[in-house]
Amino acid sequence: MNWERIDSIESLNNIVEESQDKAVMIFKHSTSCSISSMALNRLERSWSEDEMSNVKAYYLDLISYRDISNAIADKFGVMHQSPQILLIKNGECVYDDSHMGISYQNLKSSVGV
Repeated sequence: MNWERIDSIESLNNIVEESQDKAVMIFKHSTSCSISSMALNRLERSWSEDEMSNVKAYYLDLISYRDISNAIADKFGVMHQSPQILLIKNGECVYDDSHMGISYQNLKSSVGV
């Protein structure tokens, strides 16, 4: 997967802008959590660049950037979870899931693939 890292609050404005043209996925990852590592690994193993060519993937290390994680929750109106996936289209969160509910198939369906 080609992850774009989120490391500043300003990145959220870019995500909103980008989501006007293509879907944007945010994966909030706790680097100290085995469930988060397992969810990330399952997503990366299933990901197909061909199928998801119109989705930009963002990765947030929420241990290092908890303030950004909180800002994401506020901006998109989704309660913070870890791990968590959000799908942003036209500046709005249209799909989110967390923990073992994170599924490539569900994400793919939400994208419309």
